[in-house]
Amino acid sequence: MEKSTEKWIVEEKDFLLPEPLLLDCGKTLNGVSLRYETYGKLNADKSNAIMVFHALSGDAHICGYHSPEDAKPGWWSDMVGPGKYIDTDKYFVICSNVLGGCSGSTGPRSINPDTGRMYNSDFPVITIRDMVRAQHALVKSFGIEKLLAVVGGSMGGMQALEWVVNYPEMVRSALPIATTTQLSAQGIAFNWVSREAIKYDPNFKNGEYTAENVPDKGLATARMLAHITYLSDESMGRKFGRGLQKSENYSFNFDYDFQVESYLEHQGRRFVERFDANSYFYITRAIDYFDLASRYKGDLAKAFAKVKSSFLVVSFTSDWLFPSSQSITLVRALLKNKLEVTYVDIDSSYGHDAFLLEFETLGAMVRDFLDNEFKKISENS
Repeated sequence: MEKSTEKWIVEEKDFLLPEPLLLDCGKTLNGVSLRYETYGKLNADKSNAIMVFHALSGDAHICGYHSPEDAKPGWWSDMVGPGKYIDTDKYFVICSNVLGGCSGSTGPRSINPDTGRMYNSDFPVITIRDMVRAQHALVKSFGIEKLLAVVGGSMGGMQALEWVVNYPEMVRSALPIATTTQLSAQGIAFNWVSREAIKYDPNFKNGEYTAENVPDKGLATARMLAHITYLSDESMGRKFGRGLQKSENYSFNFDYDFQVESYLEHQGRRFVERFDANSYFYITRAIDYFDLASRYKGDLAKAFAKVKSSFLVVSFTSDWLFPSSQSITLVRALLKNKLEVTYVDIDSSYGHDAFLLEFETLGAMVRDFLDNEFKKISENS
C-alpha cells in the first residue's frame, strides 16, 4: 500500500488460478480469476499474513482509497489500516472478492473462456468451500505456508470456518464474527424471497438480462428485505421511529410516508448501482448450502477434529439473523476438540451489522488476540 499526501492509495490486483477449479457441484471452471488487494508488507519468514473475508455484498476493498479522488474508503477502514486494530504496519493483510462475485472475480457476468460468451445462468452453482479453494490458490502464490489468522464477519465468518476445516495446517488462528456453522431455515427463507423478487422482475429474463436493462426493481427489493435482517428493532426505532419523511401528515396514498420507507428505498437504489443480480443469486445460494455438520452426519464436533487453530468467536446480543446461540453452538463444538477458544458476546443494539459498526469494542479484542498469536510465534522460534 502506497501513501499519497492525503490518502492511502491501494491497488487492485488480479490473480489467475494456474489450474482449473473443480467445484462441489462436480463441474469445473477454467480460467478463474480473483480480484484482490493487499495491505502492509509480508515479513521475511512470511509469518504475519492475515486473510480477511468479506460478507455477501462486500468486495476486496477493505481500507484505503483507489485514487486521491475517491470519497469513500474501504468497507472495514475503521478496523484495518496503518496503526489500526488490524495494523498494516505490522501485518500483511489479503482480501479477495469471492468467486461468483461482481467486483472483479470470476462470476456469472464474466466471459466463459470456453464459449467466448457471458456465463449468466450457465455459471455453475458454487459453495463457500469453492470460494475458499480459489482463495487457497491465491495465498499459496505468495509462498505463504501458514496464515497468522483468518478473519471475517457474516459470510466472511463462514469462509474463515471453511479455511480451518479444509486447510487445518495452514491456519494459526481464526476469528469468526457474527456468523454460523449452518444457515438456519429462517436465513434460507429470507434468501429465497430475495431471489424470487429478482426472478419476477421482467428484466431478469432467467438471468439473461443486458447491461442496459438490468432487473433493478427486483434487486432493489431483495436488498431492502435483506437490509432489514441486518438491523434490529431497537436500532430502527432509535433511528427512525414512526417519523414521517415528507410532511407532518399522512399522504393517504402508497408512496413512502415514513422515514424508514425512504431509507430502505435509498438502500435498494444504491445497491443496484454496485451489485449484480446474478451474483446475488449465486452467492446467496452458496450461503444456503453452508452446513459444516452435514458432512459428518450432523456431528459438528467432527468437522473440527483435525483443526489446530486458536479461536476468537464473537457474536452480538441483538443479532437475530445469526444469533448468539449459533456462536455458542460453534464454541461447544470447538471445546469438544479441546481447542483454545475465547468467546465474547458483545452487548450491542445494532443487530447483525454490529460487526461493521462496533469497531472500537470489537477492534480492541481483535487487536489483542492477534498480537497474542503473533507473540507466540516469536516465543516458539
